[in-house]
Amino acid sequence: MKTMKGFSFWQHALSFTFLVFLFFPSLGIFSQKAVMGQPLYTNSRWIVNGSGQRVKLACVNWVTHLEVVVAEGLSKQPVDVISRSIVDMGFNCVRLTWPLFLFTNDTLASLSVRQSFQKLGLTESIAGFQANNPSIIDLSLINAYQAVVASLASNNVMIILDNHISKPGWCCSNFDGNGFFGDRYFNPDLWIKGLTEVAAMFCGINNVVGISLRNELRGPKQNVNDWYRYMQKGAEAVHAANPDVLIILSGLNYDKDFSFLLQKPVNLTFSGKLVYEVHWYGFSDGKAWETGNPNQVCGRLVNDMMRKSGFLLDQGYPLFVSEFGVDLRGTNVNDNRFLNCFLGWAAELDLDWALWTLVGSYYLREGVAGKDESYGIYNWNWCETRNSSFIQRISALQSPFRGPGVSESRPHKIIFHPATGLCVQRKSLLKPLELGPCSEAEAWGYSPQKTLTIKGTYYCLQADALGQPAKLGIICTDKSSKWEAISDSKMHLSSKLCDGSEVCLDVDSNNVVVTNNCKCLSRDSSCDPASQWFKLVDSSRHGTSSTKSFSQMDDSILFNLAKTLAESLRSW
Repeated sequence: MKTMKGFSFWQHALSFTFLVFLFFPSLGIFSQKAVMGQPLYTNSRWIVNGSGQRVKLACVNWVTHLEVVVAEGLSKQPVDVISRSIVDMGFNCVRLTWPLFLFTNDTLASLSVRQSFQKLGLTESIAGFQANNPSIIDLSLINAYQAVVASLASNNVMIILDNHISKPGWCCSNFDGNGFFGDRYFNPDLWIKGLTEVAAMFCGINNVVGISLRNELRGPKQNVNDWYRYMQKGAEAVHAANPDVLIILSGLNYDKDFSFLLQKPVNLTFSGKLVYEVHWYGFSDGKAWETGNPNQVCGRLVNDMMRKSGFLLDQGYPLFVSEFGVDLRGTNVNDNRFLNCFLGWAAELDLDWALWTLVGSYYLREGVAGKDESYGIYNWNWCETRNSSFIQRISALQSPFRGPGVSESRPHKIIFHPATGLCVQRKSLLKPLELGPCSEAEAWGYSPQKTLTIKGTYYCLQADALGQPAKLGIICTDKSSKWEAISDSKMHLSSKLCDGSEVCLDVDSNNVVVTNNCKCLSRDSSCDPASQWFKLVDSSRHGTSSTKSFSQMDDSILFNLAKTLAESLRSW
């Protein structure tokens, strides 16, 4: 098979191997140590490795599709520093974007990094790039892309190669010429050629685990018939060139709509490799989060997501949220409310995902040099994180809660608090329940009678009094021991006090779990219910109950248990 400028695929592969050992001689990215069970496969709705164990994609998007056609940030930091920091922040995967023309236009591909910056007048970026990545600045753009892949692989990061756009530039609009098959810059045959080039070039590179065929199909030309025609053709082309990678398909309407698959499934000659991707942002629905009641908006939009894409999980396909993100400055009400809802939904379904974005600032975006990215994990100078509390908040979702091979304990539920990213836990029976890391979450059982009981004990969650900590008790038949998810969001956990008044689980300023009057259930758009939003999440991850079983209680706890029982009997 021939590639650009008469080079064979094997010559490209050998040049990539040379780049790896030139820039990362001691890391040996082709060793088993450097991979995470690739190639990957699908098993019903889960992504799994060759041993059948679930591999959860917890990715971040790294942009390479803008006018410079170089991975952003390399004028600020060495590539290997960025790759290592991705791992340090808990991500195991990068969705690395690429423009189609990089792999189909010989003139563009052979341009050096330095020349690309010079053409755009970005002299300051050249100086920074020379200082931080001198071994890359005079490589061709296509070899620079390979060098970034090599750096990520050498740091044991999985890579999904995302065809983001055709003509390099910012994405996306309905009329940018890149939206759908037949648009000005979106020739289907050229697209198939580019996908084939990419798939072949990275064949055998174990850390390249997936190829996303096209980002955010959109615009006036979009239609279902062409979607089936070309997406199936593209999937077959990639699989033929590289049978190891996952094939990731996007939907219509900016990657939000797969409802047409309810009537007609995709027809492919291979199996065990197909993943669907979906995008969701706060701005996807305008200012709905800011102007509406968050409970009602969350309930309505989650139902909409399930109707248009979430049903694919039930049909036995992985659903990869390949883009979500928020303004990390924390001042965007619309985004803040969206994130609380999104994290509850993503935790409940235990979805694979990719955060938008790693990028702190761009070389050039929409004509502005050095433009800041408020959605970026890094700050403008790529030296510090923009919002460290956000990293902690999403950390619980970076590991799988359940799935094939995730069987550290018996199935149970954890109580997840999206506003903090923490889970309900107990330090002892003598202290109130509080929020803490989900790795130390209490393991709960939820019965048909709507009681929440700590696994391995007789203790159930009880509402005690307004404004007081929720407590654990052993008399689990009264109304204060019944908990039900109410409101449109299904994230208020509600119970009743002895006087019949309704209360909801809440969190105080010390992260102690308390009960308060239920708030913001409907209508009021100025009210924020975030502190009272909890999600019961199915898990088979290790919980703390197994180390605090009923039979292991110390004498003081047994004494208090006897005292509680005696007082209960006297009240009868």
